[in-house]
Amino acid sequence: MAVATWSEDRVERLKKLWASGISCSRIAAELGDVTRNAVIGKVHRLGLSGRADDRKAKAVAAKRAPRLGSTTPQRTKVLRAVLAAPHIMAPLATAEEAPAGHASAFDGNVPAERRKGLLDLERGDCRWPIGDPTTPNFFFCGDPAISDLPYCGPHCRAAYQSAGHREIRITPEERARRVALGQRMAAMNRAKRAAAS
Repeated sequence: MAVATWSEDRVERLKKLWASGISCSRIAAELGDVTRNAVIGKVHRLGLSGRADDRKAKAVAAKRAPRLGSTTPQRTKVLRAVLAAPHIMAPLATAEEAPAGHASAFDGNVPAERRKGLLDLERGDCRWPIGDPTTPNFFFCGDPAISDLPYCGPHCRAAYQSAGHREIRITPEERARRVALGQRMAAMNRAKRAAAS
């Protein structure tokens, strides 16, 4: 395609088309020999103001449902209630404090029938990961989650901490496991980079 020049006549047509509220793609088609991106660039260089349609589009976008994983007002309300509940947010320091048979972050000895893989998870299941994701023994908690949150009560304690409970409470064994995992991942990345070179 030949490079189009922005003559005064073309610029005036662009301004009129822009003010009429049609899309940049349609403006490009009306002008001919120009791309949508070229129209957008010229509009920005000219500093043309926003259109009424742009305000409508922004208002519609603001009313759209939030993206997956974003915090909705309802979810925020539930999370605040969970953080304020002392029976849910009390610090969980040892495996003995976890409910009997619960798949806590400190207890990997969960019966096989209670372990859930990624494809086994259903709506309302706790999505707390347990174990090393690079091994076949990796699974998710799967206990009933708190309404509108991804985790069960004990795992909410670990994941969401109020300002008063922000203390790192991991056992020396867990710290050593995390360091070893980090070293393994770093070695794997070094090997990939060396193979790519």
